[in-house]
Amino acid sequence: MLYLRESVEDTDGIDRHRADCQRIAASKGWTIAREYVDDGIGASDAKKNRPAYRQMFDDYGAGQYDALLCWDLDRLTRIPRQLEDWLDAAEHRGLAVITANGEADLTTDAGRLFARVKIAVGRSEIERKSARRVIANRQRAERGIPPKGVRLTGYTVAGEIVPDEASVIEQIFKRFDTGDSLKGIARWLSETGVPTRRGGGWSPSSVSSILTNARYCGRLVYRPVKGDAEQHAGAWKPIIDEAMFDRVQDRMADPRRKLNKVGTDRKYLGGGLYQCGICERRVRTFSGYRYRCPDGHLIRAGGLIDKMVLTTVRDVLAQPDLADLIHQSDDEVIAVLSNEITVVRERIERTEVDYDNDLIDGRRFKIKIDKLRAELNSKLARRSRLSGAGLTLLNEDDPVAALDAAPLGVLRETIDALLDVRLYPAPRGRKGLDPATIKITSNLS
Repeated sequence: MLYLRESVEDTDGIDRHRADCQRIAASKGWTIAREYVDDGIGASDAKKNRPAYRQMFDDYGAGQYDALLCWDLDRLTRIPRQLEDWLDAAEHRGLAVITANGEADLTTDAGRLFARVKIAVGRSEIERKSARRVIANRQRAERGIPPKGVRLTGYTVAGEIVPDEASVIEQIFKRFDTGDSLKGIARWLSETGVPTRRGGGWSPSSVSSILTNARYCGRLVYRPVKGDAEQHAGAWKPIIDEAMFDRVQDRMADPRRKLNKVGTDRKYLGGGLYQCGICERRVRTFSGYRYRCPDGHLIRAGGLIDKMVLTTVRDVLAQPDLADLIHQSDDEVIAVLSNEITVVRERIERTEVDYDNDLIDGRRFKIKIDKLRAELNSKLARRSRLSGAGLTLLNEDDPVAALDAAPLGVLRETIDALLDVRLYPAPRGRKGLDPATIKITSNLS
């Protein structure tokens, strides 16, 4: 069998190694029955998945070959523990492991000694390079210079802004800041033909990675191997301001978004937002643009209902004194909630410590921790709502015009903040929309 590996994707390197190994095989009269190739995968981290290596190891355990050829020993592994597995196979189970450069022949005791020394020396050099890299990265962070590597979308490798990409980054942040969802933004990017830096497709995770990257607001976050993350001012021009970045982080952490209650990606306006007037459960979308109660109390056509709701929310946003009408709790109530949130978080920490110290078993820990986390999410959601979250359109010069141009996620978030919409069964045989079957209540005081 033949194993080939390069740390970076390099077809030419793989081809050169293959040719050298084939010459060695020919000189020994061997026939290479199968190749295992890991291209672009390092071998110094045991946690890194090398699919071909794993398959090769399993195939040997299944008795599928008795000789293994690789270009150099460090192509096979750079980890002493992994090397010992192959040494054991060579010494006690008769596996012939040969390198094309002739440096290591694990079928001999001298070859095994050489292999151990070579891997140990190589491992030591990797650790020295890693230590130097940590020091260099910390020094770069303290000077506000990001670590070397793949360039960040929106910037050149030198840290200069790429205008077209920076414009996309700005729109991504603004859309999320005004209520759009990760899926909604990814779909918008794909539909408008915006390319990713690597030419692939957009996904919620790729949008999330942009929204959580502090470098876009001029901050450099350095995470040492041990200790808390450090923040430094970056020596480059930010694409977005820090206030927007902080708002986005708050919304990313909002438990209502995480629990898929607000701002989730939907096809229709009222799915998971409107309530059944009989059981008060959130209605679901149904085929043919309809809403239905989960308990079967009603099925309603959605088009006319959504138009009525949008008309109502436009009227609310058009009020000149809207900001004064928004229901907000006073500072004392928010302060009480903040204290309660702190207490719940401390209880969670104490419960985790009790579990670590074997004072409670796993079953009781799960019951208690799930209850505390639900309580925490509930209090965080209430504080967020009382603080006026979800009304980003109020910052616009013309909230109504902004609503009309907003993506679905913003519409849903605004309706959830301003209105309570309840649907009731429609009378049998009556055509059109009966307004009496739609109860829309303002959340304003």
